[in-house]
Amino acid sequence: MKSILLFLILLGVVSGVAILPTIVNSNPLTEAFDIESKGGLEYRVVTTGNPVLDYETMPKSFDLQIFVEDTTGRTDLNILTIRVTDKNEHPVFRGNMAIQTLMIYVLEGTRPERIYQVDAADPENEKLKYSLLPATVPFLITESGAIFSTKEFDYEKDPHCYFLNVTVTDLDGLNSTKTVNVNIININDEKPYFTTKQRIYRIPEEQSPGAIVANITAEDPDDEDSPSRLFYSIQSSDRYFSINPSTGVLQVTGRIDRDALPLRLHPNISLIVRVEDSPSNGHASEMEITIIIDDINDNPPECSPSAFRKEVNENTAPGTFLIDLRNYCKDIDVDPSNNQFNFTGLSGFGSNNFTLDSTVSGRVVMTGTIDLENPANPGIEVYTLTVRVQDIAHPNYSSKIKPVNEFFPVFSTSSYVFNVSEITKAGSSIGRVQATDKDWPPSTITYSIAVGGGTRDYTNIFWISSTKGDVRILARLDYETTQKHIFTVQASDQEKFTTASVTVNVLEVNDEEPVCSPNFYSFQIPVSLAVGTNINGFRIECQDRDSDPRSFRYFINEGNENNHFTFSPRAGSNTSRLILASQFDYESGFDTSWIYNLRVYITDDNLLSVRDKTTHLIGTGTVTLSIRVIPNPTTVITTTLHCRDKKGEPLLCIGVVRAIRRHPWQFAAPWNAGVPGIPAGDLAPHLLPSSRESTPHTSVSPPKCQAGEVPSSAWQ
Repeated sequence: MKSILLFLILLGVVSGVAILPTIVNSNPLTEAFDIESKGGLEYRVVTTGNPVLDYETMPKSFDLQIFVEDTTGRTDLNILTIRVTDKNEHPVFRGNMAIQTLMIYVLEGTRPERIYQVDAADPENEKLKYSLLPATVPFLITESGAIFSTKEFDYEKDPHCYFLNVTVTDLDGLNSTKTVNVNIININDEKPYFTTKQRIYRIPEEQSPGAIVANITAEDPDDEDSPSRLFYSIQSSDRYFSINPSTGVLQVTGRIDRDALPLRLHPNISLIVRVEDSPSNGHASEMEITIIIDDINDNPPECSPSAFRKEVNENTAPGTFLIDLRNYCKDIDVDPSNNQFNFTGLSGFGSNNFTLDSTVSGRVVMTGTIDLENPANPGIEVYTLTVRVQDIAHPNYSSKIKPVNEFFPVFSTSSYVFNVSEITKAGSSIGRVQATDKDWPPSTITYSIAVGGGTRDYTNIFWISSTKGDVRILARLDYETTQKHIFTVQASDQEKFTTASVTVNVLEVNDEEPVCSPNFYSFQIPVSLAVGTNINGFRIECQDRDSDPRSFRYFINEGNENNHFTFSPRAGSNTSRLILASQFDYESGFDTSWIYNLRVYITDDNLLSVRDKTTHLIGTGTVTLSIRVIPNPTTVITTTLHCRDKKGEPLLCIGVVRAIRRHPWQFAAPWNAGVPGIPAGDLAPHLLPSSRESTPHTSVSPPKCQAGEVPSSAWQ
């Protein structure tokens, strides 16, 4: 610091000066003054800046004893009195704001309230005025220095962090400014919303089970920084479709026949899809989608009756009309383009005496004369003719006018039993039913599920091949929900049908994962938290529908740097608490991360032997924890200096606040010059005897406003 001239000394001597003018003592004791040569016999008394003169904290006057000696041994000793006058100084902040950038956390949705009280003082004890910038932020400061929020914050719409410049000004206009960082904390207060814009879908009928209709997607505004974990469901009862609860994929689960009621009259299917951000008591949204079922050409034309007997007299004239088959045949496909058909393939012994009037009309007429007495006639009185009825549209299904159906289909057994593991994949075949028909020529048998085959979540959990009788599952079976399924299958030859019962026994395996609550949690802990503490009282509670509560094990698989965290108990219980296992150590550089994202695994294999663990199924649940370590504002970082006085003798320096000279007659404090982050004048000097120890000054630099680690360079 630049010295200030306080007094000019002129020496009058005959001979030379042996000892230059020297301050040998002062009352009170200080090193704030020194004597400099100006040239010749002129000297001046100046300030050293060590310590800086402070009217509010130091004595108001000093008596300096000045000694001088010439070359003849003559001496002189005089006392110079210096009086300190007052000067207006800048106001100072006190408390945390004096040593660090203040961090304040506010939950979104909190009503306007006081969030902090600024502590400041004026060295001259004048009244202070508080102000806050920028003026556009939703905060204000009162005359007493209280900072208030002026609105309810919305994390999804408002900035996540605000920087406030707080200024304190005295009556003469001198001011000081500090920065306050206000962070808005996100909470679960928003409903998820659908990102899928399409509301109408078209699919053809007779889609295979598992066919994807749509991929319904949604997002949760509360999950801005991480993937949303949402739960999808269909609210309206529906036997045709199901939705994957986790992915939102809408799939076909039951047979969709456009030609049967009710779809024959109402081909539009409306579904109410619901999305929630929690399996229970969460925020939810709903939307309605419409699925239009299009007709395909999947039915052959059929005639009823399919056998006709017609009597005609011999010698009936050619061209005589016998029968119009179109009056007895139809195609049940709904779309007109799919239900048009024609008549072809008139065949049979003696068919040359008959013909079809046209392929469209289906009219059978005589083409020749049949004379039973004519020797050229083969003597046949009964002619058996066959006509093929065929679709015009692709794939050109056809049927024949066939004999009368006499017999019922018969199953190979009246009751089928299938044993199925509960981990059998959806779509797998679990058995087959078979039926036969004694009619000749043999009738085509079709299979269907007549009664049963549903669960609480699915209208149809079983599917049967209409042509082969192969029985498959459309969703995984669950032993914990239902141990046995009973349903009725039907075999039909289009006119007659018969039924059989099917029993499916579900075999139990360990296929359930532990489900824990909460499965995600975020909290903050102080850096000085004691080892062994149950962190924030946090506890997880787990359930597993097919495992004993004693079967759980808990371990942290990811994010546990330096193993600061553990669970107690680690196994044998369905509840466990999060414990701090070791103390944080940021000062030595052992710890560098201030945010811990823990991935906790919970397995249900605690009761299994080591040998059984290699062969048994093991379920694993997961819990995600986000822990932010908050620096302690009172953390002490001690700095040791090695100091010497002007004569090279050692000084004892503890921190940078106090130093003790070993001479018992003179010592001084080096004040706080050069202390990073502490303005000059913040600390008063203390003159202590050399036998006493001084207290180190504490200094903490703040973390940054953004989430992340605090760099070691930020600490002084």
